[in-house]
Amino acid sequence: MPQRIVISGASGLIGTALASSLRSDHVEVTTLVRRTPRDASEVQWAPGERELDPDVLAGADAVVALGGASVGRLPWTPRYRRELVESRLTTTRTLATAVRMLRDDAPSLISASAVGYYGSAPGEILTEASLAGDTFLAQLCVRWEQEALRAGEQTRVALLRTAPIIHRQGVLKPLIQLTRFGVAGPIGPGTQIWPWISLEDEVRGIRHVIDQRLEGPVNFTGPTRASANDIGRALAEKMRRPFWIPAPTWALRLALSRAAADSLLVSDADVRPSALEESGFEFSHRTAKQAVDAAI
Repeated sequence: MPQRIVISGASGLIGTALASSLRSDHVEVTTLVRRTPRDASEVQWAPGERELDPDVLAGADAVVALGGASVGRLPWTPRYRRELVESRLTTTRTLATAVRMLRDDAPSLISASAVGYYGSAPGEILTEASLAGDTFLAQLCVRWEQEALRAGEQTRVALLRTAPIIHRQGVLKPLIQLTRFGVAGPIGPGTQIWPWISLEDEVRGIRHVIDQRLEGPVNFTGPTRASANDIGRALAEKMRRPFWIPAPTWALRLALSRAAADSLLVSDADVRPSALEESGFEFSHRTAKQAVDAAI
């Protein structure tokens, strides 16, 4: 078990759950914050304004980089797309630079990415060896991962290609509102494959990557594929509400921007968690329905 982990983005959904899980097992957690620190476990930093002192990371077993503006904030206006890019590249570059400066004493860098890396690939099975797609989010992920790899050859870098989290504060948040008011239904065609993962398995997976010293890209998706309709219907069934009003692709693009709709909602990507399964990871929630039932 690691003795000390440094986390950026610890105030987000994944970071909060990960920090809590580690601390429950008596792992020392240092979080990087932009505000004034509240106690000795927090260190203030300002990515994009000044470099991070490498001594902050010295002695850590791993640095987990989870920062970045939320992709769930819609619509993706041109200004917000720039924020999505800069918030990821700047924070990751700052951490990678500090890690590289520690040379042989550098901790592992566990850097967030997304299954959006693969874009939309109907009919294909996507593994860590698959090529990047051509959507806005796919090209962002390529640049994001390149920044993480700047940490250098002296240390191990893992790239967490994470699927949308099935959780009340994750991908389910807008769907719950629609379902509650009885206006849920197929999103776009509805048959597109949506990668997904539960919050519990996301946290357990990150700890598995750290403990098993995995490196390179690691797909964080549930082991059983599900369509957008499968997830929507599972939620409607759990909430005992109808699932019948479609949201056509053209309307999604008009309301949310083509970049957001094509990257998040109508993208078709059957992403498999090959690296996790081959390294012995066992999922707590093997189907999207199990993840929805656990979340609601």
